[in-house]
Amino acid sequence: MTIENAASDAAAPAGRIELLSDPRSIRSLLVGIFLFALIYALYFARDFFMPVVLAFLLALMLTPIVRFLRKRGIPEAFSATLLVLFSVISMAVTGYLLSGPVMQIVEDAPKIGEQLAERLAEIRHPFDTVMQLSHQVEKVTDTTTEPGVQKVVVAQPGIISQAAGNLISGGTTIAITFVLSLFLLASGTMFYEKIVQSFTRLSEKKRALRVVYDVEREISRYLLTVALINGGLGLAIGLGLWAIGMPNPFVFGVLAALLNFLPYVGALISIVAVAIISLVSFESFGFAMIAPAYVVLCNVIEGQIVTPLIVGRRLEINAVAIFIAVAFWSWLWGFVGALIAVPLLVIVKVFCDHFDGLKQIGNFLSAQQTIDPE
Repeated sequence: MTIENAASDAAAPAGRIELLSDPRSIRSLLVGIFLFALIYALYFARDFFMPVVLAFLLALMLTPIVRFLRKRGIPEAFSATLLVLFSVISMAVTGYLLSGPVMQIVEDAPKIGEQLAERLAEIRHPFDTVMQLSHQVEKVTDTTTEPGVQKVVVAQPGIISQAAGNLISGGTTIAITFVLSLFLLASGTMFYEKIVQSFTRLSEKKRALRVVYDVEREISRYLLTVALINGGLGLAIGLGLWAIGMPNPFVFGVLAALLNFLPYVGALISIVAVAIISLVSFESFGFAMIAPAYVVLCNVIEGQIVTPLIVGRRLEINAVAIFIAVAFWSWLWGFVGALIAVPLLVIVKVFCDHFDGLKQIGNFLSAQQTIDPE
């Protein structure tokens, strides 16, 4: 070993020690460990965190109504109870009305697929060669199995048991969500009092209270406004499809309202679903395209005129951040995670905009530049 190698080997541990003694390095390391642990906890403990997050979002959405009624002399506990009961009843009635048509669509799915294939036969011809090749590859793969070797098929749980398990899990999540949101709404200013008590100086108390009130007010207004806009979009689409003569227009109206919480992809899914049912429901191809064209028109008016006019441009999120958030929360919590991805992203942006050290993150999430580069 040469003197230079020995010196470099001796300097390596010293460099690591110096790196670990740097406060910024330690802070970055701790933040990385915290984020990794948080993602791990959110994924493996989603049965606990999902209803909690949904309850907070529901409470934030209904908070403006509770405060409006409180100014009219109605106690928070009473108004919160009425709002939560109204939400539960509305959800139950909607689910009951949707259950029949949705089950009918599921039962008719093979028939709908056959009818759709017949209508699109002319477009499907270029792909027939590819399909035949794939079938031949499957046959070759099956024949390569050695004679006498048996294939082992792992038994899967029955459909009824899976449905029962999902129903119980979904019912538990819904119950926890509504009960927790009721307590959050009925608690009033308790959380604000706890935040004020956490600081000693009066200036810090005022600043913390101002920031919390601003963040809560902006997020609450955003969630309530977007929910009302999506409900109006679903109503407009449902009525329009009913006037056109589409079967089950109520189902597609609710689907459009729900999926509109999922930007870009949600509208595309609604348009495709309406186009499929319209193609198999109407004989004329031109008339069948009226329904999906109407859905496109409604989504364009909502996305380009109504939402920017009512919500404003300040809370717009750039498309890259939206797709990353939707992909991340879809992987984390499935369809529910995809629906709440954008509201959670808006919450992060509003929170970052109120702190000087986090404004760069808020600027990255925004759809347009809000901070002048130095």
